[in-house]
Parts: sequence; structure tokens; C-alpha cells
Amino acid sequence: MNTDPVIAARGLSVGHGPRPFVTDLDLEVRPGEIVAMLGANGAGKTTTLLGLTGVLPAQTGHVELCGSTVRTPLHRRARQGLAFITQQRCVFMRLSVRDNLLAGGVDPEQALAPFPELLPHIGRTVGLLSGGQQQMLAVARAVARRPRVLLADELSLGLAPLVVDRILQALRTACTKDGLGLLLVEQQVPKSLGVADRVVVLRRGRIALQGPVADVRDQLSELEDLYL
Repeated sequence: MNTDPVIAARGLSVGHGPRPFVTDLDLEVRPGEIVAMLGANGAGKTTTLLGLTGVLPAQTGHVELCGSTVRTPLHRRARQGLAFITQQRCVFMRLSVRDNLLAGGVDPEQALAPFPELLPHIGRTVGLLSGGQQQMLAVARAVARRPRVLLADELSLGLAPLVVDRILQALRTACTKDGLGLLLVEQQVPKSLGVADRVVVLRRGRIALQGPVADVRDQLSELEDLYL
């Protein structure tokens, strides 16, 4: 497998105003790898994702996608192999499960293979599903498009623990089998570290700590006290 980064930030600074909030960020995600990005509320996690996707332009530095420097908007990066799941449900509430998947350009039955519990609901309007089912659908559609890299922002927000486990395991399988690179922003630290290969901790827009999960896990209580 090619081990070159599927996405990388090189000295990236981004923000919502004239002064950047996330500054001098250096970050890589490689094929088949899950990188968990942790940090307190306001640490800059979502801002980082918006910079990587092109929703926020780079003020300094740049983003590399599949080996090439990109300065294009999100929809063009999506064509180059990037997928993005935001904190909001990334589904069409008034369409059926099937039509949501067709709108994503994927085969409905194949897309739902990781989540067979959704098959009985394939003709149902998505707005009538539970929050967990909607999030499973969003993940299924994103993964079925076979992106090179997926950026996911707070997948577990408002979901039951068992549903979170199902979603994280499906993503771990996609990374292992298909070489998907995943940057996972998550508040549930133990669950994140349970599937991740590496961890990056943000504090006030800068990387405060990073390394393999095996090295960081022993510092979990200290990590939460200092940064989370």
C-alpha cells in the first residue's frame, strides 16, 4: 500500500476573521490510518477541518490532498477523493434512505452492507429515522463513495454508546480493508483511542501533543486534565 499522506497540512493557519485561530498546523493522515483529533471546546478542531476541506481559505501554509497542493473549494476536493461529515446530520431529511444513497451516486444495497439494520428502512423517509440511524446512513453513503480520506466531526454527538461503537467499527473496517484515511474529531476520548492509530491534541489553535495511541494511552488521565 502507498504510504504517502492522503491529506496533509503544511504550516496551515486558518480562521473566521482576519487573524487566524489555528496557526502553523502540521498534520498528516496516511492510507488506512485513523488519526483522532482531541481538544476542549474552542480548541480549533472544527476550524482545522474547515481549513482542510477548503471551506475556510488558508491564510498561511497550504493543504496537500493525495500528494498535490490544493487551494480549491470543497466540492472540487470531493472530486479528488475527500469526504466530509459535519456535526450536523449530512442527510436529506425529506428523501428516503434509498434516494439519499442514490443522490450520493452509490448502490443502496452495497452501501448498507456495513449497517444491515438499515435495510428494512430503505424506503422510509430519513426524517422519520432515529438520530443513530441517520448518522449510520451518512457514514454509509460517505464510505461507499470510496474516498481516499474522510474527515468526520463529532460523529457521536447525541448518539447512544452502542450506536457509536457500530459506526466506529465500520470506519475501522473501511480503513483496514480499503485503505481509507480518517481524521476523526471526537469528544469521547476512550472510544476514539480505541480505534485510532495516532492522536493529535489541539489547545488554543495549536498542536499541544501528538503521537501513537500506544504512547498516549498511559497518559489518558493527565491528557484529560491538561487539555480536555
